[in-house]
This record gives sequence, C-alpha cells and structure tokens, in this order.
Amino acid sequence: MTGLYPFNGIVPQVAASAFIAPGARVIGDVQIGEDSSIWYNCVLRGDVETIQVGARSNIQDGSVVHVTTRRWKTEIHDDVLIGHLAMIHGCIIESHGFIGLGAIVMDGCVVERGGMLAAGAMLTPGKRIASGELWAGRPAKLLRTLSEEEVLRNRAASAGYVELAKRHRESLAG
Repeated sequence: MTGLYPFNGIVPQVAASAFIAPGARVIGDVQIGEDSSIWYNCVLRGDVETIQVGARSNIQDGSVVHVTTRRWKTEIHDDVLIGHLAMIHGCIIESHGFIGLGAIVMDGCVVERGGMLAAGAMLTPGKRIASGELWAGRPAKLLRTLSEEEVLRNRAASAGYVELAKRHRESLAG
C-alpha cells in the first residue's frame, strides 16, 4: 500500500479492508480500522503521539490529522465522518461524530457520540460538543440540538463512504 511511511521505526498499521487514496500520507504511529477511508491528499502524521482511526470512518480529501508532543493523541472512533480540508489536532471524536468541511478541532477537544461541528467552524482548545449537539462559528458555540432526521442522515453518510471507497479501490485496480 503506497502512502505509508515509518517514523522512528514505527510503521502505520492499516486494516486490509481500509482504503488509502493515492496522494494520502500516513506517517508513524497511526492505526486505521476496518473499512475506513483516507482520501486523496490527506496527511495523518503520528510522529510525536498516536493517531487511532476506528472502523468505517472516513477522512476526506485534503484533511490533516496531527497530535501534540507527549500531551494529546488523536482518537477518531467508529463511523466518523470528517469533511474535506478539516484540521484535526490532538482531540477525540467519538463514534458517529461529524466534522464539517474546513472545520478545525483543536487540542483537548472532545466531540461526543453523534456530535457535529459545522463546516468552517473552529472548536477551540478543551471544548466539548455533547452527544447530538451542533456547534458552529469561529470560535464554535452551541447552535442547537440535531433532529433525529439529521442524526440518521449523518449516519447514512458515513456508511455511504464505505461503499464509495470500495468503488474507488476497484476503479484504481484497473
């Protein structure tokens, strides 16, 4: 698999069913779970702490995932959707979390299960988005609670990326 690079003798661990798109860079202490996808031109740099990506999560084109030396690792749990050009740094995104396009999640933040950060928002250090909340703005603040329909739509979007990744893998295989 291309795009995987060791750092200090630690090689990324990627499930066989995961999709790493051409142009993506996965470096060092990074674990990627079953059916997850790392899209074109993403960087996951686990050089000074660990990055964990659970099952069926997707990190879309141009996003960057990093950590803080000896302080903040990054955990992205199962079924998480991270939009294009997001910056994820030293934080925890619990299962079914949704990070919008161009959003920033900073050190020590937690996005609880099913929480959502809107496109372009910036979650400043140490903030917590509770389960089912939508936060927006720069800096991000609670906007409202997600409807049941929105929660279901977010879950479906994550599942859709599992299928899309399979189609990309097949297309690239020729």
